[in-house]
Amino acid sequence: MAKLKLTLAVGDYEIVRALKEGTIEADGIELNVMTNMDSTTRHWRFLRNGDFDVAECSCSSYLVARDQGMPFDGIPIFLHRRFRHGFIFINTHKGIKKPEDLKGRKVGVKQYQSSAQLWMRGLLEHQYRVPHRSIEWFSELDESIEFEKPDDLHLERLPNNKSVEKMLVSGELDAVMHPDLIQPLIDGDKRVGRLFSNFKEEEKAFFRRTGIFPIMHVLGIKREIVKNNPWVPINLYHAFNEAKALAMKRMVNPRIIPLAWYREAWEEQENILGLDPWEYGMTKNNEKQLKLLVDFSREQGMIKRDISLDELFLSVNQGRKRGDVFRV
Repeated sequence: MAKLKLTLAVGDYEIVRALKEGTIEADGIELNVMTNMDSTTRHWRFLRNGDFDVAECSCSSYLVARDQGMPFDGIPIFLHRRFRHGFIFINTHKGIKKPEDLKGRKVGVKQYQSSAQLWMRGLLEHQYRVPHRSIEWFSELDESIEFEKPDDLHLERLPNNKSVEKMLVSGELDAVMHPDLIQPLIDGDKRVGRLFSNFKEEEKAFFRRTGIFPIMHVLGIKREIVKNNPWVPINLYHAFNEAKALAMKRMVNPRIIPLAWYREAWEEQENILGLDPWEYGMTKNNEKQLKLLVDFSREQGMIKRDISLDELFLSVNQGRKRGDVFRV
């Protein structure tokens, strides 16, 4: 029987290396794996164009797509997580010393909808007393999925010749929230700094309070594929888990990474985050995070209703204890 051929667009991560190289295969599936595109392009092409059968996409944009009834489902595979306290950048001449100083300020984002911004707006509001509606927002890119913004949300789309990084340096913006390190910071421009200068300690304290290592991306799949092949989500789920396990086993070896204190960093991560910070599936911790993202998305005006996790994610359950040991 011929294998089902599917296109898969994901980031070029160590935890998917085995799938990309064919060391691990999803049972009954032949994957054409594409990794040579940036995240925002991949999300757009999947959600807007339907270019791929399966794709890693922004969890925030996926929520909006489901709220609007678009034909995608989610598999509980979370390929990208990242703490985000270190990605709020400020103009150092604007007198911003603490989160509450952002109230009433002009803040730029690459796009309002990205998962990084969804998380940080929610955390600023609920942990640092900075309501997202107290800020004037300026977005550089089109949203991955357009949405109807609330009347009381100040969100302005910048013209094509404007960049939030340059506007931050010039002082046109007071701060920028960005999914990546911005070039002025990398270049050592003294006009730019971080809101949280001790961001790593802030992130560790946040994790100890909440247990949250923020989910950024989910694995999306076209609904028509699941309708015609209901076995696919479970088989993909197990293949991704096997690829991740193989990657984690490989990465334990400090000889493969050219960093002097790599092993110490690995041990620090295990001591703080546990043995599997990238856990897949609908675990209690993942459910807590996803419910929080739904709440944030509705609160911030991107979705109009509460969406249950059962509606958002396909089941990958194959029965209690089944599959743990292969039996003939």
